Amino acid sequence: MTQQIRALEDQDEPALLRDQFRQLLRYRALLACGVVVGLLGGGWLALSGEDTYTSTGEVSVRSATSDPFAAGASADKGINIGSERQTAVSDAVGTVAVGSLVKHGDRVEVGKLLTGLQVTNPPNTLVLRFSYTDRDPEQARARAQALADAYLEIRRERTENSIDNMVDGYRAQLKPLTEQRDRLAEQETGTAGSDVTSARANLIVAISGLSQKISELRALDTTPGYLNKKPVAPQRPTGAGLPLLLGLGGVVGLALGLLLSWVRLVFDPAVRSTRELVRSLGAPLLGTLPRERASAGQLLAIGRAGSRLAEEYRAVAFRLAYDPSFAERRRFLVTAPRGDNDMAAAAAAVNLAAAFAEMGRDVLLVEADLRTPSLARDLGPAVQGGRPRWAAERDGRGWPSDSRTNVDVPGSGAFTLIAGRRTDNVPRALTSAPVGRIVAEGGRPGAVVIVLTPPVLSYADAVALIDRVEGVVVVCDPREVHRSDLERIREIIGAAGGSVLGTLLHPGRGRLERRAHRKAAKRRARGRQTPGPGRDGQDGRGHPDGPDRTDGGRAGDPTETLGLRTLEGGTRPGSGHNGGSDHSSTAGRR
Repeated sequence: MTQQIRALEDQDEPALLRDQFRQLLRYRALLACGVVVGLLGGGWLALSGEDTYTSTGEVSVRSATSDPFAAGASADKGINIGSERQTAVSDAVGTVAVGSLVKHGDRVEVGKLLTGLQVTNPPNTLVLRFSYTDRDPEQARARAQALADAYLEIRRERTENSIDNMVDGYRAQLKPLTEQRDRLAEQETGTAGSDVTSARANLIVAISGLSQKISELRALDTTPGYLNKKPVAPQRPTGAGLPLLLGLGGVVGLALGLLLSWVRLVFDPAVRSTRELVRSLGAPLLGTLPRERASAGQLLAIGRAGSRLAEEYRAVAFRLAYDPSFAERRRFLVTAPRGDNDMAAAAAAVNLAAAFAEMGRDVLLVEADLRTPSLARDLGPAVQGGRPRWAAERDGRGWPSDSRTNVDVPGSGAFTLIAGRRTDNVPRALTSAPVGRIVAEGGRPGAVVIVLTPPVLSYADAVALIDRVEGVVVVCDPREVHRSDLERIREIIGAAGGSVLGTLLHPGRGRLERRAHRKAAKRRARGRQTPGPGRDGQDGRGHPDGPDRTDGGRAGDPTETLGLRTLEGGTRPGSGHNGGSDHSSTAGRR
């Protein structure tokens, strides 16, 4: 309770990641939608696509060589495998392949033929892998074979054309040398022609070199490569099957759902984690209430055997009892940020009162909701008439004195309830002297005063009581409360002179429960606007007035009763010279 709120440190990064992952899991609907979309997309791709077959052949590329068995001979000499791959998918290869396929009755255009071809090169190899995909397995095999053969043929032709061009070049150089040699042979006579003989010998050497080069080119092995793997007709269709596509679709859908959840989390004004809640409100977390189906529609959880919810309320009560700031005054105020959590705040106030009663305290629970009071009705049969032995007897003029009743908690004892009543001047009623004397009951030894107020951001009723009840317990749903609301609550309570004792988190209602709660609230509002018959002899909650109701309101300080007129029956203010006294008498008779 009094420990310092620890700031997030660098070493808390794993905890922050866990918290962020938990926050993403809050948006289960987006995650589920993403997975469903991914599965539908994968199923559509698997069922809508036609079966295709892929036939594959492998070609080992080699360069022309004079002696492939010579030591130091390299097969990749002069080969650029990237360029060879581009040659394999060129129109030249396609044109040759089309001519070969036409002979076998397969008439296809070059562009259409090349659309089904894929040529790849395994790493660190001189192998080109020809893969052809088609709807007909036999046609895929024939086209893959034709394209591989066309590539080898094109490469052979280009190698031979290169050799022929070089031989023609050498022959062009050899022809003038031969003619010059023949002329020198005619001029050579006896010993006087030594210079001519020397020139003729040089020409013969040059002619021999060129002739040798021509012979070497003619002796080259021009084999372009080998078909290591012949294409065969595939037996099964290629591509991802239905299970694989569904799996991939699920993974992609999950990634999409996480992305949508992250975007939703970034723009979500609600509190993202309990750490952020504690930091925004500046108060510790008192407890987190579990969800119990058995407690649906019932305020009192304490008194039921084996209730986890009751044990959590007891733990919160013990924590408050030993808090120094609470033990000094023994009174606190229970409220909610907004109207969505008003039922949870009422349940927290009732169960904390029952828990303190179990501890042997004299508990007084004050319902300070004078706009829509419903606590006595919601408690039902647990509310009994009569006053406790320690209740003050001097306030008999009206609310809050005449609304004291006992609430019996099975197996835990009882506490006093001052049920709210609708008034036309709520701020005047909450700041009256009787309310101050009731709140002062917390100063007696062994007494605890709990005040239940409307939501602090909806009405200023809680702020009007903070100067008398300094401690505040905020009950909220972390999935609905906004960070700005918590910061505003902290500023309001601090400015009014109070302090937040802590936060109590309750499990929020589901979508159907929230809808039913809104409909019930609308029905109650319509019922208050048009009261039906059969309400005579009862107060605004449908319960009979307390047995200690008197007409003493006619005397005393008029400021204590001016703001306490009830809305049901009676005269309006100013309708007579003694309108306030007549109204109090009417309420007493009711």
